[in-house]
Formats: sequence, C-alpha cells, structure tokens
Amino acid sequence: MSSFFGENIRFSVFGQSHSEGIGVVIDGLPAGERVDTQRIAGFMARRAPGRNPGDTPRREADEARVLSGLLDGLTCGAPLCAVIENTDARSGDYEKLRHVPRPGHADYALQEKFHGFQDVRGGGHSSGRLTAPLCFAGAVCIQILERRGVTLRATITKMGDVEEARRRGDSVGGVIECVAEGLPAGLGAPMFGGVENRLAAALFGIPAVRGVEFGAGFRVASLLGSENNDEYYIENGHVRTKTNRHGGVLGGVTTGMPLVLRVAIKPTPSIALAQRSVDLRTMEETGLVIGGRHDACIVPRAVPVVEAVTACVILDLMMEGRL
Repeated sequence: MSSFFGENIRFSVFGQSHSEGIGVVIDGLPAGERVDTQRIAGFMARRAPGRNPGDTPRREADEARVLSGLLDGLTCGAPLCAVIENTDARSGDYEKLRHVPRPGHADYALQEKFHGFQDVRGGGHSSGRLTAPLCFAGAVCIQILERRGVTLRATITKMGDVEEARRRGDSVGGVIECVAEGLPAGLGAPMFGGVENRLAAALFGIPAVRGVEFGAGFRVASLLGSENNDEYYIENGHVRTKTNRHGGVLGGVTTGMPLVLRVAIKPTPSIALAQRSVDLRTMEETGLVIGGRHDACIVPRAVPVVEAVTACVILDLMMEGRL
C-alpha cells in the first residue's frame, strides 16, 4: 500500500475511518522551524464537519496530538508525528455493506485487492476521514512556506445546488482552484519529476478527486498557439509573462508566475436514494439503500485539503534546492 508521498520530505498517513485514531508522520522537515499549533488547529477546523449545510452529522474534534518532532515549539530534526483520535464512529452502520459494494465507492475494488480483509467501516483507509492528517501536515508546511515568501489560497469555482440535492437524498460535486504565489522560478524537473507530475500524484490521493488541471487546462485544446502563448516582459528586473495560461509551470519547471491548478471533486457516492448493486457472497444482483451519516457535498471541506496537499508538495520541491 502506498500511503506516503514526497521525495525530500516524506509524508506518511496512517489509520482508518473507524480505527482508534488516524495520523501522519512527516520526515525530513528542516530543523529550527517554529510551528504554531493554534494556527494548525484553526486550519484543521476548516475541514471538520459542521460548518456547511451539506456536511455529515458525524462530529469529530480533530484535535491533533503531537507525539514527536517538536521541542519548545520548534522542529528538532526528528520525524514529526501527530495522532488524531476517532471519537464519533458508528461501525454498525457498515456491517450490511461488507458484502454489498456501494456504487461510486472503492468497496469492490478493495475487496479484490485485499481479498476481503480490508476495513469496510466508513471506507477504511480510503475514507475522506484521512484528509484530517493531511490538513495537519499542510498546516505545518504552510507556516514554513510563508517564511520563504510563498502563500497559498484555494477557492470554490463551481458547485452544485447542495440544498436541492439534500432534499432529494442525492449529492453534488464541484471544482476547487488553488493558487500559490511567491514561488521562485526553477523548481521541478523534466520529464517525470515535473511540478505538475508530483502535484497531480499527490492531489489524486485525496478521496473524491477525479480530475486535475493546470493553468488554462483542457481549454488550451481549443486555442490557437498565438492565443495560448504567454508573452514575456521585464518587471523590476524580473522576467514575467503578460498572461498566465501556463499556470506558472512550463516543461515541468516553475516560471516564477503564480502556480494555478484546479481539481474536480465528484459528488459524494453515499446517497440516500435506492441503488442497484450485487451480493458478493451469492453473486446475485440486489438492491441497496445506504444508511449512516454522509455529506451531501464535500467540496467546501475539501478546500483546505487541496491547499494542504499543494503546500506539502511545494515545500518538498523547495527542499531540493534548500530554498
């Protein structure tokens, strides 16, 4: 199982949706970096349920307990390990789903992969619950990046009608855009170590992400070369481009312009409407009505997750040159 990413800094996520806890180990952070745990808590609160109309009724405090890696508020060179307890799991809601895979979920694929030994409760290790430790890691990296002049922000650019979907027992998805400013030119490397390569690999680790694009993305397919090219000019002794359809990356390497990416988030697959599935014991078709507690839309809660993962990858890239 590949539950880690990063080359210079390694981010390893552990736990399951209904295990005793979840967490992350960050190995390779520069020593001597101050980490404000109150800022981390505030960042993680943006991901926690209960802030938006489409959120799940499940309530988790998402209080991260740091086990190692900090001394007097500073990184000390040891792996930084944080654990978040699961306190509001209802495992019984998933017992009947053990042999009936939910449409849109990874249940059947994981059944084939792990031969029935996987944790089906709440999606197990594939659950969106695992984005909480990602937010912890990202909140740490964001603080370090800010001291290097790099800032990030993510916003929702498209989302379905949550209330309408909730009333019908359905769900909606959306699109999140993330912009990183202050990046130096020259980060990344062609061909397969490019900025887009490494960001896309990590962003697709976020449950429910089904598409990633950079700059003008798929829109470039309908443009002429003269429309797509970003012309250069000099501003205060620095090379800039008049437009930024390339999204801050060319040839896998940053250009110094803002990094712009977008991710497509699918509708929450657990819906209240009756669906068709199969019983893996009898290999017969069957009906399925999913109970339990679920989000009608996870897009608002995914915004800080996209920021977090982007921050982790950018800091990892910057550590190659020790910037």
